[in-house]
Amino acid sequence: MRYIIIGAGAIGGTVGGRLAESGHDVVLVARGAHYEAVREHGLRVRTADGARTHRLPVVRTPDELGELATDDVLLLAVKTQDCAAAVDAWSARPVAGGGTAGEHLPLVCAQNGVESERIALRRFRRVYGMCVWLPATHVEPGSVSAAGAPYTGILHIGRYPKGTDDTARLISADLEKSKLLSPVAADVMRWKYGKLLANLANSIEAVTGVLSGNEAIALYRQARAEGEAVLAAAGIDAAGEQEQKETRGDHVRFEPFDGSERGGGSSWQSLSRGTGTIEADYLNGEIALLGRLHGVPTPVNDALQGVANAFARERRDAGSMPVGELLGLVEKASEVAH
Repeated sequence: MRYIIIGAGAIGGTVGGRLAESGHDVVLVARGAHYEAVREHGLRVRTADGARTHRLPVVRTPDELGELATDDVLLLAVKTQDCAAAVDAWSARPVAGGGTAGEHLPLVCAQNGVESERIALRRFRRVYGMCVWLPATHVEPGSVSAAGAPYTGILHIGRYPKGTDDTARLISADLEKSKLLSPVAADVMRWKYGKLLANLANSIEAVTGVLSGNEAIALYRQARAEGEAVLAAAGIDAAGEQEQKETRGDHVRFEPFDGSERGGGSSWQSLSRGTGTIEADYLNGEIALLGRLHGVPTPVNDALQGVANAFARERRDAGSMPVGELLGLVEKASEVAH
């Protein structure tokens, strides 16, 4: 199978690089300075076992790639806020022998949150969820870094909304040959909802810095408690913290290359690159949405969503708000809610 990595940033670039390293056919889809750097110099992927530069085909749009093959796999690794545009662009692409990508090809949603699969299923008949646990950073144009060891990450995969099939098993096998654990899960969305609860910390980290102090951790616990209450009200099952920890075990340890502490995650990286957007609407905003649907107040997540969006919109520096200031905003929102 040929893997077309739509969004070759931290996650997509790492997965694409690992697949290429193990001999698989990979095409990268990138934009802007990242596209130019990869086209000119290749994609540099730094992992715990060294740095490698992969000279891979790279395109900016589906038109540049042309007709798709019947054994292509589309792996969607853009942020959720960019998902609809990507799905629109790729679903209508012709496939050799007739038909379109939306009719015939598998689309794997490798993103935080739980909304991309629903967006994709409107245009693609074969949608797969992927729960991504892969500590990675888009370092600079043309370069990504992933410090997980001995495996680079864990990528649960399954059909959406549920089930498994031969395609999921084949993708899993290819990933596992590429230093990426990939359990095939008939209940993959259960894992993604579990990851969603963990990702409620992303907005806190993005605006105040890596969670290390008691105040920031306590704030995350408040946001998570709201999330757990909302999922319970909605009747949605989610993998628990202990289950996720036991699944990772010693398979993926964070081993920084220079002994430094771990940097910020995906939302922090969006702010640090000044993209003008952030995924908060599909993380804290998912909890807010479910809360409104099921009558559960979510003032903490409401406030975190609003602050993160303001930071992105105003292109404020990642980690520049003191934790105490964020706590004050959350407390004010909670008072209004009550």
